[in-house]
Amino acid sequence: MGKAFDVLIVGAGIVGTACALELARAGLSVGIIERDTIGSGASAAGMGHIVVMDDSPAQLTLTRHSQLLWDELVDQNPARHEYARCGTIWVAADDAEMLEVRRKYELYLTHAIPAEVLDEHQLYELEPHLRPGLAGGLLVPGDSVIYPPRSADWLYQRAHEHGATLLYGNVVRLLADGIQLENDQILQAEQIVIANGVRTIELLPELSIQPRKGHLVITDRYPDLVRHQLVELGYVRNAHATDADTVSFNVQPRPSGQILIGSSRQPGIGTSEVEPHMLSKVLASACAYLPELTHCSCIRTWTGLRAATPDGLPLIGPHPQHPGLWLATGHEGLGITTSLSTAHLLAAQILKRPSDIPTDPYLPARALMEVAHE
Repeated sequence: MGKAFDVLIVGAGIVGTACALELARAGLSVGIIERDTIGSGASAAGMGHIVVMDDSPAQLTLTRHSQLLWDELVDQNPARHEYARCGTIWVAADDAEMLEVRRKYELYLTHAIPAEVLDEHQLYELEPHLRPGLAGGLLVPGDSVIYPPRSADWLYQRAHEHGATLLYGNVVRLLADGIQLENDQILQAEQIVIANGVRTIELLPELSIQPRKGHLVITDRYPDLVRHQLVELGYVRNAHATDADTVSFNVQPRPSGQILIGSSRQPGIGTSEVEPHMLSKVLASACAYLPELTHCSCIRTWTGLRAATPDGLPLIGPHPQHPGLWLATGHEGLGITTSLSTAHLLAAQILKRPSDIPTDPYLPARALMEVAHE
């Protein structure tokens, strides 16, 4: 029989390592099981955008809370995370989208989130390489970017300082008091946390989680071509489409001077190969907003799989049918942003201590109810 822990966490991505640090810091003995490397999977594939999103009140609360936790964490060593507070500009193509800009601005104002409405002239002063004819945008200066694999490694190193142990293996079965690995090794724990993203459904197929594949491209170094994370206003609508492939303009300046280009979503697609037709759509969307990208060299392309729930909110809390089994998964495209809040909420429930924000909107019971109603 394997070593017993207070908590075993399946998955050493940014969510799993954040949970490990929070629980180990509270004095629990923590084991983290990873089949690849720390910060691999969706963490390595993501853009690393720490962003406030407002698709629902619960999403706004979670992303803003986690953003503030990130601000506090990276102050200790910004370079370690390749952190840059570049801000986000939500780009409005026309007057109709400017109405959405003003709606977002009023909402952010009521939640004390710094934001500024940009008219056409202000937009081009900040981002002169955007295509002509855009109407304006919304600047959210507090949004930032990190390099997720480095942050995941940093979180694990801090957890390890508090006694957490990294174990390698592929979990194939959940047991009443632990897990079984592919090599038949059994590890025991009082509590099990599933934090392995889209692979959650291999262990818990009863949950309403599906993959959403995304394509990303990174260019060579072109300093100052893009200064802010730039996102089209249609991004939110496209991000939550559940029955069709979508592409949205979403580009990010990296501290290296490179430009990271997204964003696509393919609901229900769980393959990892780059698909030329989707890649061409991503690049066409980016070049339509930033024509100078047509003269830039792309040096790498890749894909990632987001773990999506029907309501767009993660599953954070106890599995209602399995005592001692906890979930920290289903973050879709916001796992990087919300990883620290996820760890805070999960630890509050496991340790029976107060949380800074309500836990109810994120409880996993709703994912089983949705399956039952289908």
